Amino acid sequence: MDIQEAYNLAYSSMSKKRFSHTLGVVRWAQELAIKHQVDGERAQIAAYLHDLKKEIDFTQQIAMAKEWNLIRYPEDEDNPQSLHGPLAAYWLECEYGYKDREVLAAIAHHTLGAPGMGSLEMLIYSADLTEPQRSFPDVDKLRQSLYDNLENGTLMCVEHTLNYLRKSKRSIHPQTLLTYEDLKRRQKFADR
Repeated sequence: MDIQEAYNLAYSSMSKKRFSHTLGVVRWAQELAIKHQVDGERAQIAAYLHDLKKEIDFTQQIAMAKEWNLIRYPEDEDNPQSLHGPLAAYWLECEYGYKDREVLAAIAHHTLGAPGMGSLEMLIYSADLTEPQRSFPDVDKLRQSLYDNLENGTLMCVEHTLNYLRKSKRSIHPQTLLTYEDLKRRQKFADR
């Protein structure tokens, strides 16, 4: 798959509003990829495709996730908004025939993160949260942190998400907690 094919697939699968968000993620991901020497083509493909299954009804997302054995935690069914990444990655690999493991992992993990995330996964996770159309307190601080250091910036993005969920009294998915702990551990070793 090339960038144009990813663009076409996203354009034909999303509402105008979702596609506008996707274009913002693509632009920001491309900028971060250049800064952090991540493969720019892969970053653009992952950014175009990350929300491919986002607009499917939650009931249908749960049914698809069960059919494809993608339910990993009880929280997956309680928080179906976290399923669209794994659904998109599975569909791209098994139904569409796309095989780039790094891109598929970046798509699958862009909502909850994952322990052991590589650079492309961190980039898509963080670009999705901080793309130019997003407006929330400290978003510029997160963007700058990501630009300065991808791993530390991603840790700050996960911390922001955890704080937001706690303040709004929403449940925290165990995979996000595992992601946070992994990034903290990695940061500790990097500081030595």
